[in-house]
Amino acid sequence: MLEGKVVLVTGASRGIGRATALMAAQNHAKVIVNYNNSEDKAAELVDMIREQGYEATMIKADVSNEDEVKQMFKQIKKDYSRIDVLVNNAGIMKDSLLMFTKAELFDEIINTNCKGTFLCSRYASKMMIKQKSGKIINLSSIIGTQGSKGQSIYSGSKAFIVGFTKSLAKELGSYNIKVNAVAPGSIETDMLKIYDDEILENLKSNISLERLGKPEDVANVIIFLSSDMGNYVSGQVIGVDGCQTL
Repeated sequence: MLEGKVVLVTGASRGIGRATALMAAQNHAKVIVNYNNSEDKAAELVDMIREQGYEATMIKADVSNEDEVKQMFKQIKKDYSRIDVLVNNAGIMKDSLLMFTKAELFDEIINTNCKGTFLCSRYASKMMIKQKSGKIINLSSIIGTQGSKGQSIYSGSKAFIVGFTKSLAKELGSYNIKVNAVAPGSIETDMLKIYDDEILENLKSNISLERLGKPEDVANVIIFLSSDMGNYVSGQVIGVDGCQTL
């Protein structure tokens, strides 16, 4: 499905990013695993992909740091001369009631979730415009579309992704660049490990399919959008939540 395509997945060392990078490689893409802190996990993923006979490299970059993002895309241009798919997956989730939220936490969440998506999209789109083709897939959340008590800053950052995606899709469509967002529901990743069993069972009770999602459930949709099968899909926010919301 992705034969020969150059695919960059940010925050790819774990969770949805890891599943996406692995699935992209298994669909014959040339995968670039971006990471910031988890070098061992990123290297483990790259080794796994290579052992399966597929192609992958890794690049360290803090997506909220413009100098590091700029250098990452310089390296991609040097190594591959193009980029076909950008998956803006890197993000953080920290719960806090508004009255207890410090400005530092606000900055941390917004810098990674919003600024990181903006910077990577900006540098990727420069390359894609010259190619007159490309896919940008941004990770939002059902919390960004529905809201959630105690998660106003995280929710706001993911709501930004929705508006950003729709506007960018209109802006870049004439260059044959498709931009979409995926909004996962409750997915079994490290982000959910902060919750106890009672909270997780309550989450499940609100899901029509009666289970938490797996990273692969989200990766499947990302791969579809990345492939030629998604060539007429742009400006959309696709929920992957087991009918947790309607």
